[in-house]
Amino acid sequence: MHDYEKFWQWFADNNERLTMLGDLEEKEQQSLLDELQRQLDAYCEGMTYEIGEPTPSGRTLTFSAEGDTDLFRYVVELVDNAPDLDWWEFVAFKQPKGTDLKVTFDKYHFETKQLYFMQLESEEEPDILGIRVALPNPVADDDDQLVGVYVTIEAMIGEFDCATLIGYLDTCAIPKEPFKAGFRPLDDLPEFIEWFKRQRDK
Repeated sequence: MHDYEKFWQWFADNNERLTMLGDLEEKEQQSLLDELQRQLDAYCEGMTYEIGEPTPSGRTLTFSAEGDTDLFRYVVELVDNAPDLDWWEFVAFKQPKGTDLKVTFDKYHFETKQLYFMQLESEEEPDILGIRVALPNPVADDDDQLVGVYVTIEAMIGEFDCATLIGYLDTCAIPKEPFKAGFRPLDDLPEFIEWFKRQRDK
């Protein structure tokens, strides 16, 4: 079911409570957030949301497809049809946070300034990026660590670019001389992604 009108009607009906979220008791707050997720599931299962911290101009509500490109059009449809409500800004996809990040996923901690990357090119799919990330302590065949690296890259460059550009990702140990081995600091990745898109679109 993909009825965005029902979702936005529910949101508008609960706008006052959602706006005052921080003033609600913890139990009521959690109940409201759970109901928000249920309403989102009713619109499109697989989508999630993040509510930003309040600022003088209001809060941001970001909708995510969790990297599932099959759901991207529903994220866009929902945000494109959002009502104009005071205090709220509605955003499609997790936005890029830039460089010098510290990301925790499961038991792993990633500091982008300590990591390196190199591009892996494919003649068959020149528009799709392969990325190899060099880590201080890689664990072989550890899916959680690989997912953590993906989450870190997604935080750096944003959900849309991460899901649509990066087709392959793997990890390795940091070589003794990473620059001679063809690696660049991971904090260069956002700039590299913009360069890659310019080259692709020529």
